Amino acid sequence: MKKKIANQFLTHYLVVFVMVILSTVLSFSLMSFASQLASDLFAKNKYPASSIMQDDYNQIDTAQVVQNGGSVQVIDKEYRVVVSQGKDAIPKKQLTAAEFTEFLRLSKDKNTPFNHDIMYNPQGKFWLIVTFPASIWIDFNFIINMDAATGDFGKAALVFSAVIIVYLVLIAVITFIYARITASQITVPLRKLCDGTRLLREGDYSVRVDLRLKNEFAELQDTFNDMASRIEHEISMRKKSEDDRRRLILDISHDLKNPMSSIQGYAERLCQKDDISEQVRREYLQIIYKNSQRANRLLNGLFELSKIDSPDFSLKTERTDICEFLRQQCGELVPQLEQAGFKYEFDIPEESIFVMLDTDHFSRIIQNLASNTLRYNKQGTTVTVCLSVKNNQAVIDFGDDGIGIPAHLAQDIFKPFVRADESRNSETGGSGLGLAIAKKIAQAHGGDLTLCEYREKGCTLRITIPII
Repeated sequence: MKKKIANQFLTHYLVVFVMVILSTVLSFSLMSFASQLASDLFAKNKYPASSIMQDDYNQIDTAQVVQNGGSVQVIDKEYRVVVSQGKDAIPKKQLTAAEFTEFLRLSKDKNTPFNHDIMYNPQGKFWLIVTFPASIWIDFNFIINMDAATGDFGKAALVFSAVIIVYLVLIAVITFIYARITASQITVPLRKLCDGTRLLREGDYSVRVDLRLKNEFAELQDTFNDMASRIEHEISMRKKSEDDRRRLILDISHDLKNPMSSIQGYAERLCQKDDISEQVRREYLQIIYKNSQRANRLLNGLFELSKIDSPDFSLKTERTDICEFLRQQCGELVPQLEQAGFKYEFDIPEESIFVMLDTDHFSRIIQNLASNTLRYNKQGTTVTVCLSVKNNQAVIDFGDDGIGIPAHLAQDIFKPFVRADESRNSETGGSGLGLAIAKKIAQAHGGDLTLCEYREKGCTLRITIPII
């Protein structure tokens, strides 16, 4: 059976309660010991009246008492002060019986600033009074007199027992309340953390805990919230990855279905009909050939995309002047651009800028971007290629002023099989994998391929790669 923390705290504080009781008993014992020790040290106890008493009061030696700050008075049977040495404890020379009785009563009062030791001498019929100024009063005695009246003893025991019980109950209540308050400072944060963990276990990955504390629980809270945030992100990424996988399978199936259906249909007609003319036969074969090319391009693109994603994929980079490399690539593009009726503008620095480059793979990025531009834009479109250096990176902006990319596709344009508009479908010859492959190659070089700020006309794709 699990023990609750609150009960454990209560158990611990009950132990403290017992220790407090034992400490109280020990304190009273120490006070009694201190009272006995003090009695041996104070001057009033070194020179009591009995130590200097004589039957003839004229022979009493008062020197030691006076030297230690005390005083000595002798009162005869007529209540006259016949001897007074030191500071006068009784300023009068003659007392009445009532005054002397009042003095005797006050001498035993613990609130008086003097300690009086009074002794009566029956031979000389006088009272000897030794007085010392009180420094500190320590007096604790626990006395049981069995000769006291039975009723008084019972009443005293009852009162004493009641005081002890009230004291114990008070300490117990305070201990219980303090244990609960202290335990709540532990159990409340733990309960919130347990509730958050339970919700997290049940699939609510948006749960967060706010303890509003600045102790170790705050660190635990931050750790929990960070863990929940990471799990939520991982689950979101996993869901997104699963959705992308399903979409990829559907897109592959869709893009393969059309050419394969055409190939199957025309091949079936060729097989079933013997009276087809040579011209029609050639047309059918041409359709079969074109669709097989489309399917082959799609499969090659998928193979290349999978190869780049493979853990075994690696680049064979070497130190390359990106300016010279880009000039060569643009030079190869010029005939294609002119043949398609495109205009072009190239801005490439004359000085060398060196990067680590796998030229075969990196040229694929330029080819894919140029292929998309040529395939989806009309004659008269201007293609621009600009190279610059920003933040220790070579930046290649490949842009055009053509039909552009719709805003709602800007975030997904680098996903496989995403095409910018209805005209960009597999019928045009595009597989929808070019930008996805180009981005992964750029990232493999330590850079990236991104779409620059959205524009209503045309678009600019930016390639970045670290310089050395």
